[in-house]
Order: sequence, then C-alpha cells, then structure tokens
Amino acid sequence: MQPIKPSSLIDFVYKPIEIVSDTLERKLGIVSVVIISLSAMLGSGLFVLPALAMVDMGGPGIWLAYVVAALVVLPGAISKSELSTAMPTSGGSYVFIERTYGPLLGTISGLGLWATFLLKAAFALIGFKAYLWVFEELIGISIDVQIAALFLLVAITAVNIMGVTKIKKVQAPIVTSAVVFLVGLCVWALLTMEMDWNRSSGPEAYGGGWEAVAGTAAFVFVSYSGVTKIAAIAEEIKQPSKNIPSGILISLFISTLLYAGIAYIMMAAVDPASYQTSSGAREDPIYVFANAVGGRIVGIIAAFLAIITMTSMALAGIMAASRYPFAMARDNLLPEAIENVHSQFQTPHLAIIGTGLAMAVSIIVLPVQDVAKLASGFQIMIFIIVNSAVIVLRRASASHSWYTPEWKSPLFPFFQIMGIIGGVILVYMMGSKAIIGAAACSILGLITYYSYGKSRAHPMLTPWRTVRTEFTNVEQFEREKRWLVFHAAADKSHPDYLTEGEFVHAMSIIAPHYDAFHVRNMFHEIDLNANGVIDVDEFLQGIQDDFEEQE
Repeated sequence: MQPIKPSSLIDFVYKPIEIVSDTLERKLGIVSVVIISLSAMLGSGLFVLPALAMVDMGGPGIWLAYVVAALVVLPGAISKSELSTAMPTSGGSYVFIERTYGPLLGTISGLGLWATFLLKAAFALIGFKAYLWVFEELIGISIDVQIAALFLLVAITAVNIMGVTKIKKVQAPIVTSAVVFLVGLCVWALLTMEMDWNRSSGPEAYGGGWEAVAGTAAFVFVSYSGVTKIAAIAEEIKQPSKNIPSGILISLFISTLLYAGIAYIMMAAVDPASYQTSSGAREDPIYVFANAVGGRIVGIIAAFLAIITMTSMALAGIMAASRYPFAMARDNLLPEAIENVHSQFQTPHLAIIGTGLAMAVSIIVLPVQDVAKLASGFQIMIFIIVNSAVIVLRRASASHSWYTPEWKSPLFPFFQIMGIIGGVILVYMMGSKAIIGAAACSILGLITYYSYGKSRAHPMLTPWRTVRTEFTNVEQFEREKRWLVFHAAADKSHPDYLTEGEFVHAMSIIAPHYDAFHVRNMFHEIDLNANGVIDVDEFLQGIQDDFEEQE
C-alpha cells in the first residue's frame, strides 16, 4: 500500500471527492451558456402555458404571475451561482445537496432531478402536438405525434452524444430566431393593433387577486426551471467562476422580460376569449396571437417555430438530465459504467443513452403532461434545499475549508431566507401535486440508495453534520471526526483494522502534537494480542468508555 499523507487524510474526511474535475472538456463560453439556458426555457413556457395560466388565474394579467415566479427563482439562481463557483463540476443541484447533506439526500435529489428533467423534456416533445394541426391541415396528412416525438428523440440523443459544441450550433439559430420573431411580433402588434391595456393590468385582470396570482406563479414556475440547468453542465463551461453566475443571471433577466412582456402585449392585443375553447384553454396561444397580428402565413411561421423551439428545449433537457446519473456514478451511488466518457466526443454517452431510453418509455407509457406537472413540485423543493445549502456551507466553512466560492451571494442570508419562504409558499399553493411529486421522487431515491449506494458511498463528514453536531453536541462531533479519520486511514482490504503505520498517520491528523515515537508506543499498548493490528471500533469505544468513567 502507498503511504498515506496526513494532508490526503484531511481531504478525504473534509473535502468532497470531486470538487473540480477535468473529465469533460470545457468548451462553452458566456454566449453559449445563455443560449443553452434560454433554449431550456423558451419552449412550453411561452408557446403552451400562457392560455393555460390565464384560465388558472381567472384573468389575463398573467404577466404578473411570471414576474412573481421569477422573484422566487432569483434567490435560487443566486445561490446556485455561488455554489457552482465552489463546485464547478457536472451534476448541479445534486452535487450541491450531496456535498452538503450527504449521500442519502444526494441520491434522492439526483434521481429526482433526473426524472423531472427527462419528463419535462419528454413533455416538450409531446407538447408540440398543439401546433402540429397547422401542418396537418396544410399538407392534408395526419401525423402520429408519438412516432414523431420518438423520431425526434433519437435525433436529439445523437446530437447530445456528439457533444456540447454540436448542441450550441443547433440551438443558437433556433433560440435567436424564436426571440427575434416573438419580439418582432410584439412590435408589429404595438404598431398596427388597437391595444386594450386594461385587459392586461386593469382591476379585473388578476382574477381572484393575490391568491390567484400566487397560485398561477406556482403553475408557471416550471417555465424558469431551465435557468439553472447550466449548473448541471458546469464541468463543460469555460471560466466557470465568471461565466456561470453571469450566464444564470443574464438568462433569468432575459427570460423574465420575454415571458412578462410577451404575455402583457398578447393579452392586450387579442381578446382573451380567443385563447379559449368551449372545453378550456387553447394550447397554441402563440399561433392565435400571430394569426391575429399578421394573418395565416405568420401563424404558420409561429407554429413552425413552436415545434423546433420545443424540440430544442428537449435537446437541452437531455443534456442536463444525463449529467445527474453521470455525477452520481462518480460518487459510487450508481454503477461505475455510467461515468464512462465517449472516447471521441468526450461526453457521458451511456448516461445520455440511458436518459434517452427513459424518455422513450415515458412517451410511450406515461401521461407525460400530467406527470411533468407533478414533477414541478419536487423542483420547487430542490430550490428550497439549495438555498438552505448556502446557509449551511457558510456556517460550516471554518471546518470545511474546501468551500471557497469565487462568487458569493450578495446580501447573505437575505436572498436565501426569502427563497426558502417563497418556495414554501409555492409548494403550499400547489397542494397535493407537490406532495405526490416529491413522494414519488423520494421513493425512487430511497430504493436506489439502500439497495446500491449505501454500501458504496464515500465516507465524509458533511457540512450539515458538522453544523448540526456543533450546535447540539460538540463531544459527538469530535467523536464522529475521529471515527471518520481512523476508518479513512485503514486500507480497503481491511477497513475495520489499522496497522501501525496507518495508526500513526491517523493520529497525525487527530493529535498532531504527539510525536511518532509516542504514537507507536501507544499502538503497541493497544495491540494487546500483539498481532500487529487494532480493531478501530473497539479502540474508539475503549476511549469513550474511559472518558465516561473519568466523568
């Protein structure tokens, strides 16, 4: 066995296994980061949700719900920006939660986020059916939505395997075209149509008042889920300490302007009744708006952009979702094969293929739209936990010196506390949907952890454990630290026993003031049967018994 350096033992106990990794190539600059983030949002949030949100609120003033949702997202975006600069590695929220709270909560969050992201990506592929009728009517052919979705799924999975630069090349023109078209459509409406601003912001615009606004904000919250997806691919971003915070905050600002601004204008320009049918809200509101502004041809262009934009959203969704099992495999919480990287493209191809297959099954078997809505509640809860992680890590940073973010949240802990409160309110407004979604994700994580991950997880003194024991039981904290150090010093072939050399190295961490000569004598005194090893748990229990007798 190679000699264990005291410094490496400190890192093993206190430092996450992988703070920064060079497994994946850093190819994405700030422009690419913003484009990928926007492509993960500007899909169903704009092309499907506005009319549904209007019916949910009971009034056309939905722009305010988008603004409120953005304000709730903002603390989480700020927190993730800080966490990403301290841990710029694949896995995003999973890594932040696992490093802060341990492998159990990490497994639940990682698999839950993987499931929610792939379901939302699947929903994006199915969601374009609302606009498909335009082309069915145009060419006179009936198109099977499920087959079309599966065909596109194969294509975007292949693009993901080929790497983030290919994704950038595909998404850049799509996102740019969609934004230019929608902004141009709004300007056209302002110049040519009679605007009724009272519809968007008058006394009757908000349905049941602030309670209705808050409920609808919870409903449209999913529109912003993509703003922090780039944290999941932090390992592939150039200058992460600069580009991740900037990318997240710029994307949030742009998407909020687009969501609120377009919703405000489209409701003022077109009678809200046009966005409804006898059976409820229309799922093609941008077609209705475009057709009213520019006629049939412009409506067809809007439908085409809706389809390719939601496909782009699914493309970004697979990319982000696949990084969660990839990161979990590197932490031994999932099989090792999942962390394999493609020799040519330098992408986690098995994680991508697995995510694509899971999406295919969900498209064929599950009511994707309904399940994706349930998953939104879990994502809000993740935002709550991420905000709390910053508070815990700041409190524990004295012991966990690895936590050195290069960008720190302003006004700490104000934003984090507000994010937690806002998240709790939205979860409450969602009611049973949030609970069902969280329960399903938790069950998936618990089964995986106890059947596979628990026996393989890296031993580590988590910041949460540090903070908790420091507040509740300082002596217990010290005992746990000793237990972790001694077990970390033991060779994998005999994890419960220490040789003399291993004992000396462990003591150099626990009690550096003891010289090696006295430590060796101590070892031989403990080794009563003189077999050259000591039982770690027996040794530590003996120390505890002696301490209690002295008391």
